Amino acid sequence: MKQRILIIGSGFAGLWSAVSAARLAHLQGNDSLEITVLAPQPELRVRPRFYEANVSTLTADLQPLFAELNIRFIAGHAERIDAVENSVWYKTPESQSTFIAYDRLIIASGSHLHHFGIKGIAEHGFDVDQLGSAQRLEDHLHALANQPESPARNTVVVCGGGFTGIELATELPSRLKALFGDNTQTRVVVVERGSEIGGRWSEALREVIRNASDELGIEWRLNAGVEVVDATGVTLQDGSRIDAATVVWTAGVKASPLGENLTADRDALGRFVVNEALQIPSYPNIFATGDMAHAKSDDIGNTALMTCQHAIQLGKFAGHNAAASLLGVEGLPYRQVNYVTCLDLGAWGAVYTEGWDQQLKLVREDAKKLKIAITNELIYPPKADRDVAFAAADPLAKFV
Repeated sequence: MKQRILIIGSGFAGLWSAVSAARLAHLQGNDSLEITVLAPQPELRVRPRFYEANVSTLTADLQPLFAELNIRFIAGHAERIDAVENSVWYKTPESQSTFIAYDRLIIASGSHLHHFGIKGIAEHGFDVDQLGSAQRLEDHLHALANQPESPARNTVVVCGGGFTGIELATELPSRLKALFGDNTQTRVVVVERGSEIGGRWSEALREVIRNASDELGIEWRLNAGVEVVDATGVTLQDGSRIDAATVVWTAGVKASPLGENLTADRDALGRFVVNEALQIPSYPNIFATGDMAHAKSDDIGNTALMTCQHAIQLGKFAGHNAAASLLGVEGLPYRQVNYVTCLDLGAWGAVYTEGWDQQLKLVREDAKKLKIAITNELIYPPKADRDVAFAAADPLAKFV
């Protein structure tokens, strides 16, 4: 009877966990493993691009790849992990509850937007966190084009000045002009709790973001927190108000609550604290990866971020190590020493830095070309070719 590696999630980490596990079994000439992916749909949703227009096109069908690599797919939504019985309870597309057993479990259930209890944001706000919510924002903006022009209609408030907020904000001026007309006076305002633009990053990166914001006409409200969002705008904690038909929340994410019944340490973002093999220490047959894993990425104190860049590599190591533990092969300690930032800045261009200290390497069109190559090619699944997929799934192969 085959031993089963069950992977929850078909995002970047889940996809690459499955391919990497299949790769190691193939290299070992061992067909004793069943690799199964449990997710709502057999597709990769390219979340890093959800700030863009035409969001419905930003998916990739995984069925051909799974078929080529003999990876089993089960449609369903994981609800509970039973670590005593080594099984996962899930809801089928027909809303029936059932379970599937595992010999090794990889939790790659991702993350979701965190509203921090802000009043009115769930009812009146928008986001680009998931495919459905990004599509809702896109539909809303298209509908506004048919409404009478007003300052509120032409204003978008982006709550949060992190990478997602910046990429959305810098993309919006051209999107709004395309929808409302080139001569329309549009307004994009970023509300940021910090005291300076990009305060967590290097001075060189901050300077580029400031320059791009100025050139694109983006306003920043610094040292500002959101108090209430309503149907006609946002009220800030200092009592000031911005009238806007569109308020978009980008200010934070938390790991999926799946596995909250497990006795395990989690960090402030809800991620499982894992060892270097990406196992949850109290459950050696359970691995956490992607946005579910608080993992040391090197030996100088850096920790994997909740980004596509880290999720892909975390998935490769998790799949390899889960398979290795069943095949009697030595596992690989997760390491991801290289770190880059490639930030889209809309019509201005982009910026590319290298290292955790974010050394500036490329700006404007040169960086934009690289950004497009990364988000349109590099992060997409490999084609349904065994050799190509397995070469890409090698945890030790150069990624960035």
